[in-house]
Amino acid sequence: MQILFNFPLKSLNSFGFDVKAKEFVSVTNTQDLLEAVQYAIDHDMPIHVLGGGSNILIHEDLLGLTIHLQLLGKSMVSQSATHTLIDVCAGENWHDFVAWTLDNDLPGLENLALIPGTCGAAPIQNIGAYGLEVGNWIDSVEVLDLEQLDQEQAWHTLSRQDCDFTYRNSIFKKYPNRYIVTQVRFAIPRQWRANLSYAELANYFLHRPQPSAHDVFAAVCEIRSRKLPDPLVLGNAGSFFHNPQVSEATYLQLLEQFPQLVAYPQGIVDGQKLFKLAAGWLIDQCGFKGFRLGNVGVYEKQALVLVNHGGGSGKDILRLANLIKEKIHAVYGVDLTQEPIMLPP
Repeated sequence: MQILFNFPLKSLNSFGFDVKAKEFVSVTNTQDLLEAVQYAIDHDMPIHVLGGGSNILIHEDLLGLTIHLQLLGKSMVSQSATHTLIDVCAGENWHDFVAWTLDNDLPGLENLALIPGTCGAAPIQNIGAYGLEVGNWIDSVEVLDLEQLDQEQAWHTLSRQDCDFTYRNSIFKKYPNRYIVTQVRFAIPRQWRANLSYAELANYFLHRPQPSAHDVFAAVCEIRSRKLPDPLVLGNAGSFFHNPQVSEATYLQLLEQFPQLVAYPQGIVDGQKLFKLAAGWLIDQCGFKGFRLGNVGVYEKQALVLVNHGGGSGKDILRLANLIKEKIHAVYGVDLTQEPIMLPP
């Protein structure tokens, strides 16, 4: 285990902010990970864990120890009459993993193609796109529990139910300083059918009613590439805000005031019918698409995406985000929630 000091993190955060880690270590196996964690504890240091750096907002240099997870490996574990179990290590690139499942005739995750980041980050955020959330396909997650390092249960497996997946949320976000994800086990149904529940994807195949999994994969890549900027070209963390969920009463009130309101029914939760508002539409209607605040701004093709035009900082992005939140609340009475995880918290 080699500790590096004042390590530059510009290439390890997709916004491309020029920040540093006071102490930094890259780990490629679980023994090194345990040693790194123990080193931080022995020196009374905060721990920050990085994967692909694609869903984080580093707003200042990171004190303590920054651990870059590079645990690699993936394999098919077993097959039953209904499902195939696949293990994938936390450091594997997510998009490459999705492509690998298709290459091995294991379709099901294609709607989540081209989402940046690593497989270990997928359950933390419960990533989702084009009508699919990853939590629905996860069997279990292997973790290092930082609250039980002195016990045999420090390494253990959380079931899908244990992970408590909800919209862009999980137990890992509820307790951000407790678990380090090391491996994810997926349960892929053996019977496949195209998931075209998302309107844009359905329209794409309007005249091709029976696309293959590879067709859906290619379509998702094309649509995402058309709508979202490449972080290697224009720094960003993808969608910056969650789509807010509101009650039916609030939805109907807003619809009466704004007849073009874009929203989607979300079913009934605790006896209450919910609707998801399109945050991008709200932001666009307030005139922010293409807006620029110094070196940062709102992407000209998708108002949900905040970008670093070069030379920007995490604090600049936060100022822009707060400006947007205040405007949305003033106009619609709705509160937007930030999606990227703050580092430091």
